[in-house]
Parts: sequence; C-alpha cells; structure tokens
Amino acid sequence: MAMKRVAASAIRAFASSRNSSASIFTRDLHAPPGSKKIVGVFYNGNEYAAMNPNFVGCTENALGIRDWLESQGHQYVVTADKEGPNCELEKHIPDLHVLITTPFHPAYVTAERIKKAKNLQLLLTAGIGSDHIDLKAAADAGLTVAEVTGSNVVSVAEDELMRILILVRNFLPGYHQVITGDWNVAGIAYRAYDLEGKTVGTVGAGRIGRLLLQRLKPFNCNLLYHDRVKMDSKLENETGAKYEEDLDAMLPKCDIIVINTPLTEKTKGMFNKERIARLKKGVLIVNNARGAIMDTQAVADACSSGHIAGYSGDVWYPQPAPKDHPWRYMPNQAMTPHISGTTIDAQLRYAAGVKDMLERYFKGEDFPAQNYIVKDGELASQYR
Repeated sequence: MAMKRVAASAIRAFASSRNSSASIFTRDLHAPPGSKKIVGVFYNGNEYAAMNPNFVGCTENALGIRDWLESQGHQYVVTADKEGPNCELEKHIPDLHVLITTPFHPAYVTAERIKKAKNLQLLLTAGIGSDHIDLKAAADAGLTVAEVTGSNVVSVAEDELMRILILVRNFLPGYHQVITGDWNVAGIAYRAYDLEGKTVGTVGAGRIGRLLLQRLKPFNCNLLYHDRVKMDSKLENETGAKYEEDLDAMLPKCDIIVINTPLTEKTKGMFNKERIARLKKGVLIVNNARGAIMDTQAVADACSSGHIAGYSGDVWYPQPAPKDHPWRYMPNQAMTPHISGTTIDAQLRYAAGVKDMLERYFKGEDFPAQNYIVKDGELASQYR
C-alpha cells in the first residue's frame, strides 16, 4: 500500500511538472506511521490567556489541540519566539514535520528555512493569508501549504466596515478629546461626513470583498470593485456594485478605497508614490489585507500632506511592527495591531479547521480543495 502511495505521489509530481516550472520532487503528504513533530507559532496570551476558555489562538491555549495531539503520541511544540538565528523556532526547523503559524504573528518561512527543514511536509496557516511563506520555494520543495479558507472572512469584513465609519465620521479625535478632558466640537465636525452617497471601491472582491460590499449596500453608497474576475450578474445585482476592469481608472473615482487583494509579487508595493498621487485628494484608505501592498513611506507622506485624509488598517510590514514604524506616528491614522481576523469566533473556526486538516493528514486524506495554497508544486490562482 505504501509503495502505491509513493508511486502515486511521484506520478502527480511528474504530471505537475509538465504543466509548470515547479520541481518534480513532491514530499508525500500521506503521513507515515509514527510520532510527528508539530510546531505551532502563535502570539503570547500572557495574563489574558486564562480570561476566556475560547481564547485558543495564543501560545498558552495552542488552538486547543495539545491534549488531542499528545494522546496520539505526537510531539507538539508551541512558541512565540520566531525571529533570528537563535530563536526557539529555528531550533526545531531541522526535524519538524508540520509547521502551524498565523497571519497575526507570522513565522516568516523563507527559502533558507525550507532548505533546512528536511522532514517538513506540511505548512498550515491558522487563518487566511499565507504570504509569510516563500510559496515558490515551498512549491519547488514539494511541500503542501494550506490555510483555513473562510475562517475569518466575516470578522475581517465587519472590521473593515467599522474602520470606514471611524474614518468618515472623524471618530478618533472625538474619542481623544474625551480621554484628555477636552471639548471641541469644531475640531471634529470640520471633517466629519456621512457615508451615504460616497463612492467606495474595493481592490479585490473575493470572499471578504464581497461580504464588505453586501454590508455597505444599506448605506446607499456608490459601490465599485476591481478584481481579476468579474462577479456573476446575480451577485452584482445583490450588492449593487459596478465592475471596474481598469484599476487606475477606478481609483480616482473613489472617496474611500478598501484593499482586499492578496499580497503577491504583482501586488507588493502596488500603492506607491505615483499611484497615491493620482488618487482623489482627501481619500480615505482602509487596508486589512497586507501592509506590504502599500509603500510605507509614501503612505506616511501622503497622510502628512493631507492627500490621504485618513488611513486605517491592522496590517503592517514587518509584523510585529517595530516601534519606529512611520505609520505609528503619521497623522490621521486609525491603526491597530493585526486583530481583525482573530476574534474569538474566528479563532474557534480556524482552530477547528487546523484540527480537521491534521486529522486528514494523519489519515492520508486530501484537504478541502479551497484550502490548498500549494499542492503538487502548483500555486493557488490568487498567488500566481
């Protein structure tokens, strides 16, 4: 039986190589018998870890799967220490079989780390967004990369809507006045608006982008979207959104721009100084996608000049953001740490998804097709 699996894997890898430039070498995802070393990289919960039994996304609670894994004889190592040659993660790279990490406290899986990880077969993202992994190197090494697709799309879409309203209504200066003992209505009202009637454009209309458009429809906005593919007509009618094939034609029309596209080689730094200069003066931008989609200094400069009237999001590059990151100090920002997709509800969903995929891995079964980011040397379409 094992020989059949190995042969099947080789055939799949060879077939993949005929259709791509990926290596024909594929590490068999069917877990051989015996104990596996699984490493999870999560943020520390510290004193908050014990405050909510459903707070499973931290190191202390470790997705709630420790007892299950260890009862089956597997080794489960969990750490938040992920950076530098002497970090805890680096010690386990040579002999781990599975690495679980999250977009909220990402372990950057470089080509160098992949080369060192001789036993590595599976990279799991607890959440959505696997750009912290060198996906080409993973494909060339025959690794499988998967994430819990759909686990936090509602969480992120709701957060985006909140950020739009915070920026449009100039909420933060009012909040700061309250906590500092001030009362100056004019300092808030001079740049507070209604959302109704504004043009909102989303760059990317996948699961999160579509949910956002659906939630914006009751506000009677003018909704635009740009994506690789056009929505079907039924969904367009439901959202009332208009497709814009040309991104640079759409952006200057927008009062509010929301970034909902994955980070790829094509989208990295796509909002540079030149593109930002072509946006409407006073534009508001919400970015819960990935920080590296934006040119960091160009955003800071445009916020300082007022060309961008407000910028909000929870994604930075790198993460955690260093103390001297310019977005911490630019005016008219409503930034937070990376939190939008790690609500308690989302944590329970992505923890359950990780457990399901590990169960399938141990049994040699395929994952749900939509969860694959790299399979048999092929990248998912959104990362090509």
